[in-house]
Amino acid sequence: MTSPWLIGLDIDGTILLPDETMSPGVVDAVGRLRDAGHEVMLATGRSWMGTHRFLDALGIRPEFVVCSNGAVTLRRTAAGVDAPAEACYERWHVETFDPSAVLALLHERLPHARYMVELGSGQRLYTAELDDWTLDGGRQVGFAELSAEQVSRVVVVSPGHDEDDFHRLVQDAGLNEVSYAIGWTAWLDIAPRGVDKGTALERVRHERGAEGDRVLVAGDGRNDIGMFAWALALGGRAVAMGQAPDEVRIAAGEVTGDVEDGGLASALDRIVAAVVPRG
Repeated sequence: MTSPWLIGLDIDGTILLPDETMSPGVVDAVGRLRDAGHEVMLATGRSWMGTHRFLDALGIRPEFVVCSNGAVTLRRTAAGVDAPAEACYERWHVETFDPSAVLALLHERLPHARYMVELGSGQRLYTAELDDWTLDGGRQVGFAELSAEQVSRVVVVSPGHDEDDFHRLVQDAGLNEVSYAIGWTAWLDIAPRGVDKGTALERVRHERGAEGDRVLVAGDGRNDIGMFAWALALGGRAVAMGQAPDEVRIAAGEVTGDVEDGGLASALDRIVAAVVPRG
């Protein structure tokens, strides 16, 4: 058998529909790749607390999981198929930065926004609750306390502002000292400078000894552009979902159908299963 593929999948808008059910066909498509000996992992903007249940849903236990837009990488420590994913991983590599300057800059422009930071330990501190946030074990604090420690990410949600507003804010504020992405529910997610899903996946690839032309990534958001560039530079494949913004589809090497139509399952079956011998 030829070398296995390393496959990194985004969650929201890629394997997952807006109602948090799986995209049609994706569980079966991932299962076929898993059973053929390929490594299917998740590379997401979500925190680990918002990610591990989807490993269970997909029936996979990859060696690594990339979370928080590349700032946090988990490594499997227990391979028991009967154990929940939450109990099988530990934090392997964590990037952090001092959030004080960027928080002050954003708060000046968005004083009524809701803010959350994720500490290096994984704990979340937030100024106000929001339904889309996974806050298990989190703590509500005053705005000033958000800057008390180094963080792996800053998340900002401002009711009444859309993606275009956030893009203008990023440009006007000159956010060039950190990496940032606008999420699919129009929030601003800020990571340490130079960190994205691609930088984390390269660390994973190196650790696993995977061949560069045997990597495939799929996603639908601006926070996936970094991993698209990473995969393509190695001679691998990058797939954008059909509903992705123009700039995301342009950045990818290939485009598949919308998430609602099972675009990821079609891409995995068409692009990988069809060209990789299964034994």
